[in-house]
Amino acid sequence: MSAAYLSPEVKLDPGKRTAHAQFEIQNDSPAVWRAAEGFGIGYHLFDAETGTLIVDGARVKPECDVQPGERVRVRLDVELPAEDGRYQVMLSPMREGVCWYYDQGWPFLLVECAAKDGVVKLGRVRVTTSATLRRERELRAVGRAFTYPVLTIWRNRGLIRVMVRRDILGRYRGSFGGAFWTLINPLLLMLTYFFVFGVVLRSRFGQDQSRSGFALYFLAGMLPWLAFSEAAGRSPGVMLEHRNFVKKLVFAVETLPVNLVAAGLVSELFAVVLFSGFLLAIRGGVPPSVVWLPALLIPQVLFTTGVSWFLAALGVFVRDLGQVMGFVLTIWFFVTPICYPETSLPPTATVLLSKNPIYVLVRGYRAIFLEHHAPAFGALWKLWLLSIVVFVLGHAWFYKLRKSFADMI
Repeated sequence: MSAAYLSPEVKLDPGKRTAHAQFEIQNDSPAVWRAAEGFGIGYHLFDAETGTLIVDGARVKPECDVQPGERVRVRLDVELPAEDGRYQVMLSPMREGVCWYYDQGWPFLLVECAAKDGVVKLGRVRVTTSATLRRERELRAVGRAFTYPVLTIWRNRGLIRVMVRRDILGRYRGSFGGAFWTLINPLLLMLTYFFVFGVVLRSRFGQDQSRSGFALYFLAGMLPWLAFSEAAGRSPGVMLEHRNFVKKLVFAVETLPVNLVAAGLVSELFAVVLFSGFLLAIRGGVPPSVVWLPALLIPQVLFTTGVSWFLAALGVFVRDLGQVMGFVLTIWFFVTPICYPETSLPPTATVLLSKNPIYVLVRGYRAIFLEHHAPAFGALWKLWLLSIVVFVLGHAWFYKLRKSFADMI
């Protein structure tokens, strides 16, 4: 330790938004603190959220040299911002044109304060070091990485609901089918695949070699794929499509990819209702194991949202990403055993493709809807873990790049 702070006292003058700091500082270093060499005690004021330096404050120089072991009394007035926010004031020894000693690992006096609606309130006053403060920020950043994406979605749930409704209704405005095309389009796509693989190529699943058996297994596999592919396919262009919103500072742009995920989920929920009707007509009922659907739906939404955030941010900088994703999604569809049985894959390919999260979802949907049992736990917990990681990293990627969106668009 190179300096000690004794009897620190900080008082706030709310009317002038000024904090009056008084303390004794002891020279615990082997060097003499000489005012003639630029030594002094000053303060820096930082934004607590971003760590940005806002004010390089006043300095107080000792009236005489401070020998090792000696103390000097310091009084400093700190002007606090009126703008809303959380702030940190670091009071530390320094040398003009040389360094601030808190950057060299010396302890400093930290004053925390917050301003809201023009009212400034004093927080904690403590002695700490830059290393300790950095560790605290890293721990808070880890916590925010998991909570901030969820809080963002929750706080903007009303906006998301309005935007999803606007997207679904506006996409087919003026057509005879209207919003029913949200259901008709995926249904026609599934019928096309069924005709090609079930009628022309005569693909079959397991022991049930009938066309109705193939249709049920195929449609169960399509349920998670339709929602995922719709969001992932549209995400690269969503920021360009809503460029007017991106340039508005008050708009939560991170909700735009979430809108696509929610729209795809609405389509899937309609498809699940139709599929349940097919089960009722063909097999006489919906199995009780369908209660496991949320255990598959939640990681599916988390994974899709993370991928959509990643693609939406990257699509601002790589304009060809939309075309590339169309090709990638086509390959992804055919390497996932949706329209053909898993048994048709060679063993080596099965081991590799089983790492595909959509593959796990497809097997899970078939298990709960058609095989009357819960999804395999070993694959399910890995899917949850992967989905949470992709969700957090996707938001972190989007959050890091979003400051550049307005300039690029």
